[in-house]
Amino acid sequence: MNLEIDALVAQVQHNCHISDARHGTDYGLCTYLMKMREYYRWEQGLPYATPIDKDEVGDWLSRREALWDSLAGADYQALRIGEHRLDPFDVAGINLRIADLGYLYSAGLVHSGRAQFFLTRLRHHVEGEDGFHLWIGDRELARGLHVPPALLRGRDIFLRRDSLKQLLWEKYESWLWSRPDNAMGRALACYPFERDVEQALEMMTEREMQVVRDHEIGEYQAGQMLGEAWEGLLLRVLGTPAELMLRAVRDHLADCLRTLPAILDDLGDGAVLHAYIGNLGHMRKALFPALQSAYEAWRIDREPSALRTLAVQGRAHWRAVAEEALALDAAHPEGEIAEAIKALVEARRLAG
Repeated sequence: MNLEIDALVAQVQHNCHISDARHGTDYGLCTYLMKMREYYRWEQGLPYATPIDKDEVGDWLSRREALWDSLAGADYQALRIGEHRLDPFDVAGINLRIADLGYLYSAGLVHSGRAQFFLTRLRHHVEGEDGFHLWIGDRELARGLHVPPALLRGRDIFLRRDSLKQLLWEKYESWLWSRPDNAMGRALACYPFERDVEQALEMMTEREMQVVRDHEIGEYQAGQMLGEAWEGLLLRVLGTPAELMLRAVRDHLADCLRTLPAILDDLGDGAVLHAYIGNLGHMRKALFPALQSAYEAWRIDREPSALRTLAVQGRAHWRAVAEEALALDAAHPEGEIAEAIKALVEARRLAG
């Protein structure tokens, strides 16, 4: 890296520290400690199979929390690239100046209004036939504690390969505690984790990148259907259970449009379908119990027709729920919309 990129890395990392100072302790204690340990691993460049010294990570944790305390109340800083001074959320302007050098930047607000910044090596960029731009990052140069593997901003889809690899590592470590016979365990069993963790992670990441890609394209397609009013509705219910419900509704719509059909078209050993089911959060499972039922039926007969039918049914169902939520938004005042959305989504679970 040249000096200009080195300086940009430091600036982006500073904004990541500010975001962490604001939101780093949003997690429960166990999740927080696990993520901080992996954050330490990333900063030190340690392989996933390498044990981490508890005292060293403990000392680092104390220093990092002290840094966050010193940044309490700080504002995100503009990024300087050459003679240019750019707003940290001016993603297009920043990438215009660094993409040709082989780097990728993104920033945006994720769940509950949490700011997200990252800078990576650029692995691939392509323009999709539907008008979106797909950007794939490789080695991460600056990042925060929260590392979602994908981010959709307008027509730009950003995928983070290193972040996905860390997420899969965390899934594997969590599963190791009790080794339950569940969907994630079945997915992990398709890879050589017992023999070579690094190889297994690399193989799984390569396959799961396609799933993340399809989900984000589905998100983009769902956004085209629902229009700009959807983002306004999310802002009105920010930080409430209704926000989580609306995000789950759109996720299900995206998956029924794109992700699930793509998985079913290339089932192979079933690893990707197992992982897809295993990665569903509590909210998504609660709203779409028919999906779990269809998966269990497939486990018995290995016949995906019920899942295909469900994807078609879900496409219409979740679009209708989203459009009903938008209609509620127009009809309810600020103080009532969150409860109205919550009641609507709970009543429209898809149970088969």
